Amino acid sequence: MTQSSNPASNQVSYLARPNDARIAYHRLQGKGPGIVFLGGFASDMTGTKALALEAFARDRGQAFLRFDYQGHGASSGRFEDGSIGLWAEDAKAAIAALTQGPQILVGSSMGGWIMLLAALAMPERVAALVGIAPAPDFTEDLMWAGFTAEVRTQIMETGAYREPSDYSDEPYVITRKLIEDGRQNLLLRDPIPLSCPVRILQGLEDRDVPWEHALKLCAALESSDVEVTLVKGGDHRLSEPADLDRLAMTLERLLERF
Repeated sequence: MTQSSNPASNQVSYLARPNDARIAYHRLQGKGPGIVFLGGFASDMTGTKALALEAFARDRGQAFLRFDYQGHGASSGRFEDGSIGLWAEDAKAAIAALTQGPQILVGSSMGGWIMLLAALAMPERVAALVGIAPAPDFTEDLMWAGFTAEVRTQIMETGAYREPSDYSDEPYVITRKLIEDGRQNLLLRDPIPLSCPVRILQGLEDRDVPWEHALKLCAALESSDVEVTLVKGGDHRLSEPADLDRLAMTLERLLERF
């Protein structure tokens, strides 16, 4: 069930979720395959890449969806109550309720993990995947593995650790729930049974998701149509004009197939 705002306005619309939760979203009607943007950890749908993709879709007359997971942006809930599993359920619900037909999922950082989980759950709704510094398994391989014994103990005994962020004055809240739920959604330990086209854009100067992680994902994917673009000097966000142009060209080439 949705509560729709005037599509011509810039107002947010909401998708109802269980337990009186709601997901904030913006949607463009248009031709298929549509494009769905899946944001990163503690980010929201008003970021540079999300808005650039919306402009790209509008120019092409392509359907487009951007939204906030629970505990992010304009959606309901507290960030620290969230988890990979919950946010993946949000993504699947948004795709099912707010799009029609196959979609190109574009996942940034954590959104790359979410897009893979969504694609595995509903492969018939996925035309292709585009990962921007995709970070499957990051809670285990990029967070937990790098934490000191003291930080691990704090998380397990108190339930949370506040990690300073390079992108905000507010620290990331890393909860025991996030870590333990992440372990239930790990993907890189086994082959990933997806056959759709996958494109990965990865900065070589990414301090959050090392470029080797992109190659590990590439190796795990069973699809025979996987391309990895390593960007010299590229950071984690890949939001500079040249990065956005590269993203647009990647989508153009994929859309030419449909």
